[in-house]
Amino acid sequence: MIAVQQVSKFLGKKELFKEVSFHVHGGERVGLIGTNGAGKTTLFHILLGETEPDEGIVTKAKHLSIGYLPQQCQPPEKRSILAHATDVDQKTGAVRAELNVLQKDMAAAGEPSEIEALVLRQAHLLEQLEHLGGYDLEARAGKILSGLGFHEHQFGSPAATLSGGWVMRLELARLLLSEPDLLLLDEPTNHLDLESLIWLEQYLLSSASAVIVVSHDRAFLNRVVTRILELEGGRLSEYVGNFDFYASEKMQRRQIQLASYKNQQERIRQVERFIDRNRCRKDKARQVQSRIKSLQRMERIEVSAEQSQIHFEFPQPPRSGKRVLELRNVSKAYGDHVIYEGVNLVIEKGDRIAFLGKNGAGKSTLLKILAGREPLSTGERILGHNVALGYYAQYQWEQLAADKCVLDEAASVAGDLPHSRLRGLLGAFLFRGDDVEKRIAVLSGGEKARLILCKLLLQRPNVLLMDEPTNHLDIPSRDVLEEALQEFPGTLCFISHDRHFLNSLCNKVLAVENGRIHLFPGNYDDFVNVWQHRLLPHNEAAPGSEQTPQDAVSSGARRAQQQKRLEARWRNELYRLKKPLQEKLERADAELDELHRLLDSLNEQLGNPDTYQQGQKVQQLQIEYQQCQKDIGRLTQQWEAIALQLEELEENFWKEREIAACSSG
Repeated sequence: MIAVQQVSKFLGKKELFKEVSFHVHGGERVGLIGTNGAGKTTLFHILLGETEPDEGIVTKAKHLSIGYLPQQCQPPEKRSILAHATDVDQKTGAVRAELNVLQKDMAAAGEPSEIEALVLRQAHLLEQLEHLGGYDLEARAGKILSGLGFHEHQFGSPAATLSGGWVMRLELARLLLSEPDLLLLDEPTNHLDLESLIWLEQYLLSSASAVIVVSHDRAFLNRVVTRILELEGGRLSEYVGNFDFYASEKMQRRQIQLASYKNQQERIRQVERFIDRNRCRKDKARQVQSRIKSLQRMERIEVSAEQSQIHFEFPQPPRSGKRVLELRNVSKAYGDHVIYEGVNLVIEKGDRIAFLGKNGAGKSTLLKILAGREPLSTGERILGHNVALGYYAQYQWEQLAADKCVLDEAASVAGDLPHSRLRGLLGAFLFRGDDVEKRIAVLSGGEKARLILCKLLLQRPNVLLMDEPTNHLDIPSRDVLEEALQEFPGTLCFISHDRHFLNSLCNKVLAVENGRIHLFPGNYDDFVNVWQHRLLPHNEAAPGSEQTPQDAVSSGARRAQQQKRLEARWRNELYRLKKPLQEKLERADAELDELHRLLDSLNEQLGNPDTYQQGQKVQQLQIEYQQCQKDIGRLTQQWEAIALQLEELEENFWKEREIAACSSG
């Protein structure tokens, strides 16, 4: 479908990436990962033909159609949401336009012969429209728009009124509807809530289009892709499998690389010591020259440098009281639109609460109310004893002073912190040297996110309220933030659609639905597997009733011990069912590892000019290389089939248990 051969790209004198090679077949789903600035978006532009590589070539199949979702889009003008979503095919649009003109001509026609000619033309156009799939275009668009969070009553609304995140959803809907041969998706999950994200996963898994997706969402990559391409240090590495396989395989490869590097360095030191000892001895001259030539011919093993990462930890904050925040009978409305009514909530010291709900349900509004950034319509917000709030807004970088430099912006909240310590802290967030003089206006989304986190750290909060803190952070930066928040000794309330992040941090889930809130113990997986079915209408408290979220927790706590015992039995049963398949998967993994090591060895031999002095050996190596590739392809298919069986087994298992729990409850 598309092949990239030895492609290199430079930005001025800086090497962005060098000698990148890979290919994508029809229907493949590939994850493209790397730190911010590694060149992923530039590589997409090269695949699209919008940017020319400095070296190498890109070969595409004839008539290949490519759909591209960038990180940012401009809102369309003078069109409704549905009209823009269905504007995916010029031919279909031309036929529809001619049919509209034809209808006016038929209404104005008087002569029977003229009407007959127009009717024949109309029949031909309708047949053509059916062939192009134009009849069900709006129906398919409606399904995709609904899956991505749009409501049917919005379809006729002007697309120009949409906010940035919803514009991206609309562009994604338009792209999916066009069904190109190859989809290039640049961080499509940034603007989706969990429900839309899960819908997109299912859509991509069932789509016939090949996909190359840039994402920092590990759960999404694990679910969707079967191959990982990593851009690191200007080089591209390939891993057959999902993100978890990549992480494990990369660690193993690095360990092998480091061991080989150390062995070679020790061998070089031994040879150099021999040369130094015997350089002046005539009886050793031949041996010395031989050692010098062997060093010159030696292919040096290079160890890829570790990427710079954020290094920080939240300072010890002042101690707060037991109750840090409380809402009493709170209501919030914008005009006639009621968001919340009669909400009661108590947040205690040490709580780590994840807010879940559809986009538009009011999660960000609730977080703003807790932060004191949104006025109440009615009710009371009570701040606990000695509480120091830190608030990270989803679009907080809009509040950064565009004309200030990084150092001045950080200094605005640093108080009397010495200048040297402030520079050191900025360095921990990767603002080093002249970077601290950069203007806010030229920073990337990831750089702005890092600066806001740095400012938050300087405020020494003991209660953190964070709205999508992982957006625009690459995976290494997310890992560091996650580790820092795990060690944070205060209270945390946050919104995120990163399931790995949710599971690692929260000990309670606050579900927002239809203007009401429901608080449950446990992490995200516990909520999905145990508690989510309790949000069915017959289990929900009526608005204005005396039941509070704390009542729901108390009621749940009485059943928690029994539920834990039941869940432990289920997990043991699931482990027994999965064990044979997991053993098969491990065997396939081991065989693939061995084949990849063999392929690397064959590549090394075929890349050695000395090999081509032995014609028969070259032919044998090429036969082995082709057979090795076939074996890797065969085993990869087996691995994917077993992995799919495991996923289906686990999914069906929990569905059956959930149905059983609902029936008994």
